[in-house]
Amino acid sequence: MRIGCLFGTFDPPHKGHVAIAEHMLKAGHLDQVWLVVTPQNPFKKDRPLSPDLHRLAMVRLAVQGKDGLVASGFEIDLPKPNYTADSFRFMRHRWPDHEFSLIIGSDNLANFHSWKDPEEILEHHALLVYPRKGFKEHLAATIYHGHPGVRIIADAPMIDISSTAIRADLSAWRPVEDRISSAVHSYIRQHGLYKP
Repeated sequence: MRIGCLFGTFDPPHKGHVAIAEHMLKAGHLDQVWLVVTPQNPFKKDRPLSPDLHRLAMVRLAVQGKDGLVASGFEIDLPKPNYTADSFRFMRHRWPDHEFSLIIGSDNLANFHSWKDPEEILEHHALLVYPRKGFKEHLAATIYHGHPGVRIIADAPMIDISSTAIRADLSAWRPVEDRISSAVHSYIRQHGLYKP
């Protein structure tokens, strides 16, 4: 099975995450896209996260009824800190019959050289890259543009939705229904997440 992996803290998951996952499912000719809930981004250690199980539950709600989209929490149980290279090593061992690709934004491609073991990731996994604000500058800045393992999905939707802004709006009781699903919104209210 061909599986694209979209790693994230998803705090909270929003409609942009789902739109990117759905587009990459089709454009990347994938059988599934896994939205992998990561416990802590090693590059973003300065911000406390909502509990892992709440974030996983919200991702499950966000992808509910979306064919081919899967909420995955396997990274939660792996040793910390979580590096993508280590997670992919685990995945190759745990699911040897699957072919995994990494879905990242162009901003992450620009910084991909600073990740742990980027060459090992590219040796075993394709990178499916979607545009973010500053797309052309990101491509110009990366040493991996043109690499045979890197596929630019330039027709992917340019999503300008931020989990940070959603958290701020939720804590100020401003409307967010245009950016998160009603199921996720209900879960947030039910469990009192993102209160000021």
